[in-house]
Amino acid sequence: MRMEFFCYHRDRPGSVALRDELLEEHWSYMDRFAAQLIARGPTFADDGETPTGSVHIVDLPDPAAARAFAFDEPNHQAGVYRDVLLRRWRNLLGRTMWDFPGGRTGGDRYLVLGLGSGPAADLDVPSDRDGLVAYGPLLSDDAATWLGTAVLLRAPDPDTARAVLTPEHYAGIEVHEWEFGGRR
Repeated sequence: MRMEFFCYHRDRPGSVALRDELLEEHWSYMDRFAAQLIARGPTFADDGETPTGSVHIVDLPDPAAARAFAFDEPNHQAGVYRDVLLRRWRNLLGRTMWDFPGGRTGGDRYLVLGLGSGPAADLDVPSDRDGLVAYGPLLSDDAATWLGTAVLLRAPDPDTARAVLTPEHYAGIEVHEWEFGGRR
């Protein structure tokens, strides 16, 4: 049985040059997981150019394999990242980003990350699915506890992207510019 995991590596300030230097190593590492990747790609600061992190949603055998995936990654090993958010995830769209009908380009893309506790929220996929690239709950390792929701989507602006989640169910909602990752 396989499990889906959401992994968000957040960049350490001042690590852009090191990130650029390790780009081929990062891509080669990710190539090993190509068949298991559901989505991937960098996030950016408000300027749309400065990288701030890297999202990977991946299907792996168990939490130990997910931890190895996240912590053996070359950028993590070299110190590009300041921290890692790694959670079980459930693919409510049942597709990969490569199946997204909107394609790789066109429009602004965002990662929306809502962290919460208590009763699960936003478990139903929004009725307007056209802009959704990936959508699903963040869960504990045993998948028994809801910890939030992670969404990759196309939207006209950050506020519209944020509105995909119900704010009162989250301790906080982050919105990051995101783009499709991988080799071009």
